[in-house]
Amino acid sequence: MEGEISSPLLLKERTQIHGGGSGGEEQRGGSSATTMVVLSTLVAVSGSYVFGSAIGYSSPTQSGIMEDLGLSVAEYSLFGSILTIGAMIGAVMSGRIADYIGRRGTMGFSEIICIIGWMLITFSKASWWLDVGRLLVGYGMGLLSYVIPIYIAEITPKNLRGGFTTVHQLMICCGVSITYLIGAFMSWRSLALIGTIPCIVQIVGLFFIPESPRWLAKIGQGKECEVALQCLRGHNADISDEAAEIRVGVGLMVLQQFGGVNGIAFYASSIFISAGFSGSIGMIAMVVVQIPMTALGVVLMDISGRRPLLMVSAAGTCLGCFLAALSFLLQYLNKSVAVSPFLALFGVLIYTGSFSLGMGGIPWVIMSEVFPINTKGSAGSLVTLVSWLGSWIISYAFNFLMDWSSAGTFFIFSCICGLTVLFVAKLVPETKGRTLEEIQASMNPLSAKR
Repeated sequence: MEGEISSPLLLKERTQIHGGGSGGEEQRGGSSATTMVVLSTLVAVSGSYVFGSAIGYSSPTQSGIMEDLGLSVAEYSLFGSILTIGAMIGAVMSGRIADYIGRRGTMGFSEIICIIGWMLITFSKASWWLDVGRLLVGYGMGLLSYVIPIYIAEITPKNLRGGFTTVHQLMICCGVSITYLIGAFMSWRSLALIGTIPCIVQIVGLFFIPESPRWLAKIGQGKECEVALQCLRGHNADISDEAAEIRVGVGLMVLQQFGGVNGIAFYASSIFISAGFSGSIGMIAMVVVQIPMTALGVVLMDISGRRPLLMVSAAGTCLGCFLAALSFLLQYLNKSVAVSPFLALFGVLIYTGSFSLGMGGIPWVIMSEVFPINTKGSAGSLVTLVSWLGSWIISYAFNFLMDWSSAGTFFIFSCICGLTVLFVAKLVPETKGRTLEEIQASMNPLSAKR
């Protein structure tokens, strides 16, 4: 069968499980974070920072680009949202590329595309240059959004997998936040040039980390799989059990995107201005909230479990959108005019903090956990495509929705976030503390009995 390790390893595993080995189950559940696991994760999530910087780029640069190149609101909306079109294209191809050239190769390829995109934006003389550059960056993001959490999930021990995989979202948050801050003081061309730096960092770092052992096993390279796994777990670790083992998401992604995250992230400054609040102060406040809440989510991931954190996060986004909607409604009715800007600020901050706590990262963690290795490429591509399709719809339509009704837009987002709580409670499995193989076996009882 595709993905199985050599038969001597299978025999060794059976011997250990049935009493021939020492500490079988304890060994399988308690691996520690080695230096190589930490290094590999840091190199991978430097790509997550690229992801975040691309998302954060359109908000602080909106006025500068529109003035310098004479863009209309519709033209700038196309520039802002075309990122997600590129990401959809990347998402369609992500699983196949990651399965064909490996997780490391896919990350390197993605970063080369992103660098080309950032350079086109930096030297743009016309709107179509901007759009092509943004499209290419989006394509690279579509690949990265799939391969990074998959790679991290496949290299980390099960007891640390949740927290390590959520660092992907933490670095996205850092990329968005730092881009917001730098963008307040730098020109849009300089900000695009700075976007190439984390791309180069990841490309260099990829030369120093191993390939995913699970991918190596999948393509039949059993010896290389063991070498990579030994490197990740430490030279003195017994990796025989784990080496032998190495052989919902769509709905959650839809709800994640249609809760309005990319509309808020892409156009945060204009939201605050529309509500009568300072755009720059509002974005700085978002930065102050995002990073600590994402870090808290990383800490809680393997303590509280995925489902409770998702439900709290979704409930918080529901409340945040409701408060923002109420602010715009009061503004429309000319009531509590002095209070409504602060209500919008608190609403967006509650939404941002709550999303960062769980909804931002956990869906990608769950995606990386629930798909079997033999279908992970195609299933992961589908989920990533759905995510970016939703992202494009929201990011392109957001300005038009706000023109239609600011209050109505946020009330719709609030209702979708409320539905997410019910969706998680009814359908999302808890994956905390279980190996990838145990999760997949529990979701497919027939294969587990074979």
